[in-house]
Amino acid sequence: QVQLIESGGGLVQAGDSLRLSCAASGRTFGNYAVGWFRQGPGKEREFVAVADWSGSTTYYSDSVKGRFSVSRSNAGRKAYLQMNSLEPEDTAIYYCAAARDYNSGRYFKTYEYDYWGQGTQVTVSS
Repeated sequence: QVQLIESGGGLVQAGDSLRLSCAASGRTFGNYAVGWFRQGPGKEREFVAVADWSGSTTYYSDSVKGRFSVSRSNAGRKAYLQMNSLEPEDTAIYYCAAARDYNSGRYFKTYEYDYWGQGTQVTVSS
């Protein structure tokens, strides 16, 4: 089992930055890829970013590429999502998730993840 807890969400203005954290406990965190997903009002949960087990390989959705950055600290058992140049369209509940990493972090679908956090709300006002 891996338990995940997100933090760092809040209300910001367009153009601001925010950093989300995902704290992990349980099984060896370093064996898992960590993904970030979001779910906006009335929308399906969508992929945002993922870091492989080491953090050296990362992938991003087109909508956040160049603005968001994912990182992790295996020693600290944490993952991070740095979000810059936020837009109202980024308003959503953000979730971190963990997938046993057998594929260099190439996990882009919700069903590929075994463990999920409870989510943290990010609201961007215009």
